[in-house]
Amino acid sequence: MKELALKYGCNPNQKPSRIFMKDGAELPIEVLSGRPGYINFLDAFNSWQLVKELKEATGLPAAASFKHVSPAGAAVGLPLSDVLRRIYFVDDAELSPLACAYARARGADRMSSYGDFIALSDCCDVPTAKLIAREVSDGVIAPDYTEEALAILKSKRKGSYNIIKIDPSYNPAPIEHKDVYGITFEQGRNELKIDETLLSNVITANKEIPADAKRDLIISLIALKYTQSNSVCYVKDGQAIGIGAGQQSRIHCTRLAGNKADIWWLRQHEKVLNLPFKEGIRRADRDNAIDVYISEDYEDVIGDDVWQATFTEQPAPLTREEKRAWLDKLTGVALGSDAFFPFGDNIERAHRSGVCYIAQPGGSIRDDHVIETCNKYDIAMAFTGIRLFHH
Repeated sequence: MKELALKYGCNPNQKPSRIFMKDGAELPIEVLSGRPGYINFLDAFNSWQLVKELKEATGLPAAASFKHVSPAGAAVGLPLSDVLRRIYFVDDAELSPLACAYARARGADRMSSYGDFIALSDCCDVPTAKLIAREVSDGVIAPDYTEEALAILKSKRKGSYNIIKIDPSYNPAPIEHKDVYGITFEQGRNELKIDETLLSNVITANKEIPADAKRDLIISLIALKYTQSNSVCYVKDGQAIGIGAGQQSRIHCTRLAGNKADIWWLRQHEKVLNLPFKEGIRRADRDNAIDVYISEDYEDVIGDDVWQATFTEQPAPLTREEKRAWLDKLTGVALGSDAFFPFGDNIERAHRSGVCYIAQPGGSIRDDHVIETCNKYDIAMAFTGIRLFHH
C-alpha cells in the first residue's frame, strides 16, 4: 500500500486527506482494523518512535499513552506493587511485562489518558490486549499481535477499533519535511541517541545518581523528545508520573507536571485507596471522583446529586495538612527538561514533588542560581548539553 485515504484532516472541514510516502515507496504500516484518522496517525507515529527508543535504551518492553501529539504517560515493563495495581484498576488482571508497561503508561495520568492512542514496543500479547479492551481508547500501534490478542482487540467498539501494525525494521529518511502555510520546511531528523553518556556532566555538589535514577532520567529525556515543547517530565520507578507539555513558560511546565505527579502519589494515600465507591461505578467515573476528591474543589461538590450517587457514604476530606504530610514522603523522583531552566524557581517546585535527580541542557545565564538551588536541597543535576524541542 503506497497511500491511504483518510476521512478528513485535523478537522472535518479539512479535505482531502491522506498519508503516503513522497518517494512512492510502500507505507511501513498495515491497518488491521478500523479506520484511523489524521490525528490518530500523528499520535501513532510519534508514540511508536518513543516506545521503540525506550526499548532500545532500557532493554525492557515499553508502552506509551498519547493524546494530541504528546504522551500522557510512558513506561517500561517493571512489575507493579499491590498499591499500583489497585490505583491502576488492574488488581484482578494477569500482567505480562508488556501489560505492566501499558498499565503504568495508562495509569500515570488516567484523566488525560482517557481516549488515548496506545503504542507498544513489542508484539501485543493477550494480557495487554485484555487491559486495552476495557479502557476507552482510540487505537493501538505495535510491531505485531498474537492471534488471540488481535481477536480480542478486533471485538472492541463493535469491530471498528483502530489497530495498526508497523514494520519494526522501517527506517525513515534522514531528512524530513513539513508544510506550513504552503511553505516547506526541511531539517535533519532528530537522531540523537539518549543514553547514560548524557548524564556524565554532574555539576552539583551531590554527584551521586544511582543506576535506577539514571534509567528514569533516560526515560524522561526520551519521552521529552516526542513531547510538544516547552516540556518537562517527572519519572519514578520506570514510568512517567507527570508530563507538562506545550507550555510557553518553563515554570508552568514544571508546575503542571508536578501537579500531575502529586495527584499520582496522592492516589496512593490510604483515604483515597479506601474511598467508599458504590458497586458498578465505572472506572472513568472513579477517576473523575478521585480527581475532585484530591483537588481543592472537594468541599464545593459535597451535596451534589452526582457526587452522592458515587459513594455509599460521604468520604471524610483529605485535608491540606494530610496532603502535604503524604507528599513529603515522595522521594527519588527524576526530572528531565527539554531546555534549560532559566530560574531556580523550577527547582523549588520540583523539590516539592520529591525530585532528587535532574537532567537538563544547561546554558542559562543563571545556571549558577539553578545549581545553587539544587545544592540547597542536595539534588544531583546533570547538564546534558542537548536540547530536545519537538514541534
